[in-house]
Amino acid sequence: MTESKAMILGSSGPTLTADEIALYRDERPWGFILFARNCVEPQQITDLVAAMRDSIGRPDAPVLIDQEGGRVQRIRPPMLEKYPSAAVLGELYRQDREKGLRAAWLMSRLHAFDLMKFGINVDCLPVLDVPIEGASNVIGDRAYGFDPKAVSEMGKAAAEGLKAGGMLPIMKHMPGHGRGMADSHHELPVVTASRAELEAHDFVPFVAMNDELMAMSAHIVFTAIDKNDPATISSKVIDEIIRGHIGFDGLLVSDDTSMNALKGTIGERAARIVGGGCDIVLHCNGLMDEMKAVVKEAIPLAGDALRRTRAVEAAFGPGDGADEAAIRNEFHGLLATS
Repeated sequence: MTESKAMILGSSGPTLTADEIALYRDERPWGFILFARNCVEPQQITDLVAAMRDSIGRPDAPVLIDQEGGRVQRIRPPMLEKYPSAAVLGELYRQDREKGLRAAWLMSRLHAFDLMKFGINVDCLPVLDVPIEGASNVIGDRAYGFDPKAVSEMGKAAAEGLKAGGMLPIMKHMPGHGRGMADSHHELPVVTASRAELEAHDFVPFVAMNDELMAMSAHIVFTAIDKNDPATISSKVIDEIIRGHIGFDGLLVSDDTSMNALKGTIGERAARIVGGGCDIVLHCNGLMDEMKAVVKEAIPLAGDALRRTRAVEAAFGPGDGADEAAIRNEFHGLLATS
């Protein structure tokens, strides 16, 4: 069987178009990602996820979503409960460490209950970025707090909650987006902190969780390591920091190729992501012309990237069989006492 290509693609709407089905069938993305535009009602989401997998003939293909809680929650009421932001959970942690950790685990376990019903098996969570005062609000309340240890502990609890439910987490945004003074959706953040400062603050949660299977890169320049290229396309950052200092040997997925922190055409961006050392090129917006440019640059999975994707695929499971109502009641009880 021909291996999948090292890319994750989105789609334009709530159902697949004939062109999308043909593109997926011919180009074989490793996985897919959903956004709010793809999620209209429960049965439709289930059908869309199944159609994506059918198009490539892989019933176990990863299907991702950003379901953090707070302002980044792609499936919202009335389809799913509105969950609090990471900052709310982080405040509970500051009041009572054990309650905070339990709340982070419980909320992720609830995400797994919610999302597995649709066939979604990867949540782009936890956010391990550690903001500093004055940083761009692109992270803001998506972070658990300003303390690297707290972020590390809360992130680990959140990841374990997902895995208990049979889902897999993706840590983001490696090696750290918290210090960025610009929104990388629109422009390129440049961080001038020293490597010592970064190692003592920004990189800490990723080191603590370096045994996780997946992480998403940051579209940020760290001048202390690479003055020119953001981490996503920087072989120096990926080799020296992500694979070296952090010690992460899992699957490294790029942040979205269409974000304007990256320069050049979509094809040029995809080529630089591949060349920089990310294992997987992520493209989210579902625009057909852009997807066609990405697939021209994406390469078949091989070597370490193939090994890492197989480790991910082997880790999916049915979950722990926990009682959803009991988990939900415990979570809301904890929030009510905060």
